[in-house]
Order: sequence, then structure tokens, then C-alpha cells
Amino acid sequence: MRASPRPQRPWGWAEPQPPVLVAAAAADPERPPLLPRVAASEGGGMLGKGVVGGGGGTKAPKPSFVSYVRPEEIHTNEKEVTEKEVTLHLLPGEQLLCEASTVLKYVQEDSCQRGIYGKLVCTDFKIAFLGDDESALDNDETQFKNKVIGENDITLHCVDQIYGVFDEKKKPLFGQLKKYPEKLIIHCKDLRVFHFGLRYTKEEEVKRIVSGIIHHTQAPKLLKRLFLFSYAAATQNNTATDPKNHTVMFDTLKDWCWELERTKGNVKYKAVSVNEAYDVNERLPAYFVVPTPLPEEDVRCFQGRGIPIWCWSCHNGCAVLKMSALPKEPDDGLLQNQKSFLDGIYKTIHRPPYETVKTEDLSSNFLSLQDIQTAYSKFKQLFLIDNSTEFWDTDIKWFSLLESSSWLDITRRCLKKAIEITECLEAQNMNVLLLEENASDLCCLLSSLVQVMMDPHCRTRAGFQSLVQKEWIMGGHCFLDRCNHLRQSDKEEVPVFQLFLDCVWQLVHQHPPAFDFTETYLTVLSDSLYIPIFSTFFFNSPHQKETNMGREGQETQSKPLNLLTVWDWSVQFEPKAQMLLKNPLYVEKPKLDKGQRKGTRFKHQRQLSLPLTQSKSSPKRGFFREETDHLIKNLLGKRISKLINSSDELQDNFREFYESWHSKPTDYHGLLLPHIEGPEIKVWAQRYLRWIPEAQILGGGRVATMSKLLEMMEEVEHLQEKIDESHHSQEVLPAEAPPLLRSSARLSSLFPFALLQRHSSKPVLPTSGWKALGDEDDLAKREDEFVDLGDV
Repeated sequence: MRASPRPQRPWGWAEPQPPVLVAAAAADPERPPLLPRVAASEGGGMLGKGVVGGGGGTKAPKPSFVSYVRPEEIHTNEKEVTEKEVTLHLLPGEQLLCEASTVLKYVQEDSCQRGIYGKLVCTDFKIAFLGDDESALDNDETQFKNKVIGENDITLHCVDQIYGVFDEKKKPLFGQLKKYPEKLIIHCKDLRVFHFGLRYTKEEEVKRIVSGIIHHTQAPKLLKRLFLFSYAAATQNNTATDPKNHTVMFDTLKDWCWELERTKGNVKYKAVSVNEAYDVNERLPAYFVVPTPLPEEDVRCFQGRGIPIWCWSCHNGCAVLKMSALPKEPDDGLLQNQKSFLDGIYKTIHRPPYETVKTEDLSSNFLSLQDIQTAYSKFKQLFLIDNSTEFWDTDIKWFSLLESSSWLDITRRCLKKAIEITECLEAQNMNVLLLEENASDLCCLLSSLVQVMMDPHCRTRAGFQSLVQKEWIMGGHCFLDRCNHLRQSDKEEVPVFQLFLDCVWQLVHQHPPAFDFTETYLTVLSDSLYIPIFSTFFFNSPHQKETNMGREGQETQSKPLNLLTVWDWSVQFEPKAQMLLKNPLYVEKPKLDKGQRKGTRFKHQRQLSLPLTQSKSSPKRGFFREETDHLIKNLLGKRISKLINSSDELQDNFREFYESWHSKPTDYHGLLLPHIEGPEIKVWAQRYLRWIPEAQILGGGRVATMSKLLEMMEEVEHLQEKIDESHHSQEVLPAEAPPLLRSSARLSSLFPFALLQRHSSKPVLPTSGWKALGDEDDLAKREDEFVDLGDV
């Protein structure tokens, strides 16, 4: 059936456009042509990029026929249309703000652009596209669904950049627009890219939806206007199923005492409640840990600044401490007071020969926040791909682009610095004091990495979540500013926590059996940064959270809000999907018999074999005075002309420690060091490449190996059940395979985020880059052969 052609009239302000190509409706009486698929030639152009339909690059193949029928002119039964439309699911407290009909959502496949028509809506929580996507997976067994965020949903906080296409030119959109685009492109912070065609949408609806999206994603907000509070108020009477998930929240004095006892740090350190009312420092938590000899009165002297705050204790009694800098004072008298104060503080943590300390000035001798911000801005652009042509155009210069971003180098430097700190604790038996302006960015990152490397408890899921609570949430990391949730300052947006997750992923990737959680867990944790129903990542400090929850205003009759924590994974995922967050290959610590336990104590197995323990434990005389002056200069904001220890000596110690550890078999319940040589630091493929079909391997990758291992484990468990039940003469029930990993041949290497591919075909090689390598047809024949595993 073919519609008779008619001349079309595009709406008011748009320039005259080429005819739209509309696929003929299927002759299925039970399925009316509600939202026809479109092989669209309009609005595909990008500036400076070889994009299909644009000003350069490979063009899409010509269509077989042309139809001049507008989508709304296709005869459909209105009753059937309303039945077929996908309904908008609103969360408690969520309100619809604006919507637009007849919006085309593009699906990039090879060099063609196809899509489906539907409705684009904007609420105070998300942007959502509602359409009849007949290519969506119907098999629920293979779905890894988020109960809060759908496949076509974008939370307002997840929007990174918005672009419009005007006459095949891509331009960023912000503020009030005089002219509205024919195509809307949204880049997300989780690296998804959405293309929406607006050519056949009514003019008033286009103005409303585009203006609404720009305003609600880019305009500065007030904290109380976050959807977090609307959701909490609407669900105030609901009770969470498992709010803490065995995670220590560190919001009580008891939690800190428990952690001190667990790490045997209660001998030298004590938990204090001097800041319980947040009258000492609003950036500090209500409870924290300081050295036992330190009087609580000293904590109040400079509003908690210049105080060594305990992070974690090693098995040999050494500890990681952090300290924020004192305010700069121009007056000489006040400067002398600060110096005397710091001298007294330093003596509480540096008592040779029993206890020595090594200072690490992160503000002047390590990465800057600007370095991290610049590197990630370049790095993420490698994955914000508009279509297949752009992907293959940039593929031949992938390594140079990756190196120029410096993101992997920054990841390597963080891991290297964490190993250096570990070497001081483990081999030299020294305390390590981390210095930073506010002790809330790089201090959080490095202290957390050291604990993941040295403490096997932090490699369990509950232990890792407790670590994030202790070092990042209670440590005062400014998530509200660093994630730019309020859109108040782009300069403050620095992905420090994302850098930490990247570093942890390197460890998980290199030592999978050592971790109770999977890379999928880390990926969904990074995505949760932008879901504003959880309070975990939407405040700058515990004080800010307490104030806005209403707990400080007990005289008011309003009940304090009960804010959700991200650690309750049942809010986002069903139990079946949560199985993918737990590592089935995790090697649990063996339980010792009573006879074995009697004469042993917790200690790393590698320490006795490290040659640095004897030779580097006692530093030179005169080092203590220099180290004290070094600390004072750092905290007073003075520049340091040279390091206390020679860099050659530090490099020798590090290299000897590093090579000695890697020369021995790995103890997954002891010290764990990453490989940091160039090729060993890799791109986190699951997070950064999961939305790019060309980067996926169907039926391959690590998921295939994992699937086979799980099948073997399932078979062993089934045999064990048969043996156990045979003794009780009970009927044997067949064991059930993990449903999400049952058929690895049908899955993508980036599972579970990339499942069955909708249309699989060979990639289109770009003409611009491959001419020098030989004939393009020959390359296409020799390489990129596709094997369809969908029916295996």
C-alpha cells in the first residue's frame, strides 16, 4: 500500500526542507501504522564532523521511494492510537511540566538514520520519550531494568549539554531562543546521546518543550527546589525495605567506635563529639576521630583546621590521617600563634622513635582539580558519538585522542600515589598525613584507594559502601558542587568521585576474585550520582543535609523528611537484576579452626618478605625538625622549594616495594596492588562504551567467560544438592540457572547495558581515513566479517 503524494508545507519559521521519506505502512490489520519508522534525510548534519546527512562525511544511501505525506496525514484509527500510546509513569511527587507530540526519536544504525515517532515530555524529575518502539526487547529474562529510570528517560541532573540543529548546523542551546531548532540533541553525563527530530511537531509545542528542557536543565536552582525533597515529602509514610543494606553510615558515635575497634585503632585514637552541634566547623561531620593525646579544646582553636583527622589504621598500628590548611593570616602575631599551635599538634602524631609521620602535600605536589576537570572534558568527548560514521572516522586516531586527554595518565598517577602511601604504611611503618586546602577532594580519593588496597573488608560490598560513607559523605566531599547539581558554577564541577571509581575499576579488572562486587555495581553507582531521589550524593556536607532535613528545627511541628540512601538497591533493581551486582567468583576468606586461630593475629602475609622493613624504618637524625617546618609551611600556604626526601630515594623505595609484591602469588585477602605500567591501565569499557553498538562484541568478551564459569558453578551446586538430598531421601529439584546470563551467545560484551542488538550488520568504513590503507572494498571483505549469533 502506497500513499498518494501531496505537496507538504513545513511549519512557520523553518526553512523549506527536502521531502521526508516515510516507510510504507505494514498491511497488518491488528497493528495500525501508529508510529511509522522513518528513514529520515532531514536534520542529520553536524559541524565539522562527517555525519550522515550533514555537510561532510559519508552520505546515506538513497531511498527507494519518496512520499510527501506528513505523518499526521496517514490514516489511523484514533481509538487504536490512544490504546497503543505508552503511558507516562510518574514517581510520587513528580509533576508534568511540558510535552510535545509527533517527535521523532532517532536510532543510529550504520550510516542510515531511522527512528520512531512518539511524545517527548519534561517533568520536574526527568525528560522522557514515549513511543511504540517495536524493536525493543520483548524478552524480560535478558533485561537489566532500572525501576526508577527507563531506557528513554533522562534525569534533569544527568543532562550535560543540549544542542540544536539549524539548517544542518549543530549549535549549543542556552537561555532564550529567537529561533527554534529542527532537531534536538541531548548529551548525557552517563554518555548517552539522544536525537529528537522536531520537524513535524507543532510550532507552539516545539517552543514549549525546547524552552522547558533548557530552563529546567541549565538554569541555576535552589537546593530546596530539588526533586529530592518533593519525592521525600510524597513518600514520607512509606518504609524502605532495607534502608542501609548492612552499610555503616557513620552518623553516630557508636559507628566510629566500631570502626576504631575493627581496625585496632582505638589504642592511639579516640572518637570525639565536639562538633555534635556543628558549632566548630560546618564542613566536618558531627563525630570524627583524632589522636588520643589531642585535647578537644584544640579542635576548637581554628575551627577544626590544622587538626589531624584519622581515616584508617593499618595492622601494624600506622594510620592514614588528613588535615585541612589553616587560613592565611597577614598579621605576624597571628602567624606566630598558628606556628606554635601546629608545632604542638605535630608532636602528638610524631613521637620518634616509636611513631614517625610522612606528610603528603596534595595541594602543591600532586594533581590539581583543574587538571582533572580538563582531562575528563576531553576524555568524555571520545564517547559522545552521534552516529556510526563519526565512530569510524575517529577510530584510526583513537590512541592519539585517548593519550591527549590524559585521563588514563591521571588514573595511573592516583594509583601510583596510593601505592607510595601504602609503602610508607606497610614497609616503612610510618604514619601518613595527607594535606589539602579543605581535605575533601584528593584526600578522600587517596585515603579511600589505600583502604581498598590494604583492607579486604573494603573489597566487600557492605565494606565498600561503608568506606564511601566514611571518607566521602562524612568526609565532606562537596557532591552538590562537584557534580554541579544546582547548575550554579561550571568551574566547581570536577569528577573527583568518578576518578575514584575509575581507579577502583582498574583494581577490579586486574584482580576480580578479590572483590565481592562487579564492574556493573561500579557502573550503576556512577549512574546513581544523577538520580535525585537519593540523598547520598546531593549534599556538600552532613551539616547541610541535617539542616535541610529539618532535624535541627525540632520546635516545628513538621515531621523530619526521611531521605532515601542509594545503598538500598531494591529501590532501583529487582532481586534478579541485583544478582549482577555481586561477583560469583569472589573468594571468601576461609574460616580458621580454633587451633589455628589461637596463635595467630591479623597480619599481611607479605610483610615478612619485604626487604624495606629493616633497612628503611629509621630515618636520619634532623629529619623530624625539617618535617615539622615542612608541615607548618604547607599549612600556612607557603610554597615549598624542595621535598624533604630526595626523589631518587623515594623512587627506589617505591620500585622495590612494587616489584617485590608483584613477584609473589596474590593473596586476595591481603595487600592488593595494581599494575600501573602503560598497557595495564585500561579504559572502563562497560561504562564508557556501553551505548556505542560498534564497540560491542556479540557473544564475546568477558561476559562469555563469566557465563561459562557460572554454568560450571551451577552444575557443581546441582550435584552437591543431589548428594545432600540423597541422604535425606528427598525429591531432587532441578537447579535454576542465573536467568540473566543463561545464553552468552545472545549477549553483548558490554552486558548488561547492551543486550541483544536490534539490527546487526557490518560497520561502514569511513572513506576519509582508510584510503591510504588500500582499497575500501577489499578491506570490507577481509575484515569486520559478521557472524549472527542471535539464533544460537
